Formats: sequence, C-alpha cells, structure tokens
Amino acid sequence: MKVGIFGGTFNPIHYGHLRAAEEVRERLKLDKIIFIPSGNPPLKTEELSEAVHRYKMTRLAIVTNRFFELSDIECRQQGKSYTVKTVEYLKKTNPEIDYFFILGIDAFLEIPYWWKPENLIGLIDFVVIPRSPFRFVDLLSSQYISAGENALKKLDAAEIESYTAKLKSNRDMIALKLPVIDISATRIRRLLNEGKSIKYLLPEAVESYIISNKLYKCNK
Repeated sequence: MKVGIFGGTFNPIHYGHLRAAEEVRERLKLDKIIFIPSGNPPLKTEELSEAVHRYKMTRLAIVTNRFFELSDIECRQQGKSYTVKTVEYLKKTNPEIDYFFILGIDAFLEIPYWWKPENLIGLIDFVVIPRSPFRFVDLLSSQYISAGENALKKLDAAEIESYTAKLKSNRDMIALKLPVIDISATRIRRLLNEGKSIKYLLPEAVESYIISNKLYKCNK
C-alpha cells in the first residue's frame, strides 16, 4: 500500500490544500492520503487556532473524499509536534506501508531548521509540490539533494510534469508540477480579520465552523 502523509497547521484548511492532495494522490496512484494537523508546531509563530479547532475543520473538509483520512497523532500529543516523531511512529506501526511525505517547496527548504532533520531525510520519500512564489530551481540550494538544474527548470516551465531525484540519504524526492491554486491560509485569516467574505476559498462547512466559533477575528 502506498500512502501520502500531508501534514501542516491547516490554519485553516482550504481548497488549495485539498486540490493539491487530490492531484498528488492521482498522479502517484496513492491508496490514500492521511491529513495530520500539527498540534504545537515549533516553528510557527503566526496566529494559530487551537489544535482541536484545526482538527475539526480538517475533518469537515475531507469527509466526502473516501481516499482522505484524518489522524490526531499530533493534536493529542503533549508538548511540541515534531515531524520526525510522527513519521517514526507511523512506519513502526505500519511497516508494510510505503509512505510519502507531501510538502511545498518552501517547507522542504526549511527542513534543516526542523528537529533532527538528518533522521527525517533518511526515513521517508518526499513529494515536493509548488508553493508561490518559490520555484523548483530553488531546490538547488538544499543541502540534502543532488538535483539536475535543467530538469528543475523544465518543471518550472511546465515542459515536464515530474522529476525524481535522489536525496543524499538515498531516499527519493519526487517533484510534481501541479496547477497552482492561489489560496493561502494567511489571506483567509486576513479577510476574516477585516470582516470580508471568504466564500469559495474553502468548503462551506469549514466556513460555517469558523464563523460559529468566531475564529481568526480581532477583538476590537
């Protein structure tokens, strides 16, 4: 079985997350994708809703897709959420599954600042997807990858749809050229803060949850 791991703060989850996950699932023929909202991420400093809210919003967003699953592995933990611990737990619990860790170009470039990055790089294969304003050629600055510059440029130019490179740990990094949906959680929070509409940026159920629980609004 091939399973994608899609982690993040999902603060809040939106159509950009959902469409990217569906594209990856289809392109790589994954059996399912597990969404894992982070509990208490060590590197996030922006306004972050409580883990229980982000977990419930994610559940509402994915409920209609039978290939999407939700895990509370990080939300139920005490202390900081570390990706390497999550991956170690999943691989130990389900050794028969081939896992793929899905993340944006920006997040992949931040891995050196994560907890025990060398361990993580050696544990799992990565699927790297577009994240504006970053380009695939920016991956050349990563200390973990020996990638072909020409191939990455072709990805940026949409001349090819995917490129697989070996990490220095001998794991794979699969770069996928996906359609970019220009939606960000930061923009959604800003619109809410300004009292503006967020309709059509995320599922209606998530929008209703945000409004009902008065999330992301300034106390003025």
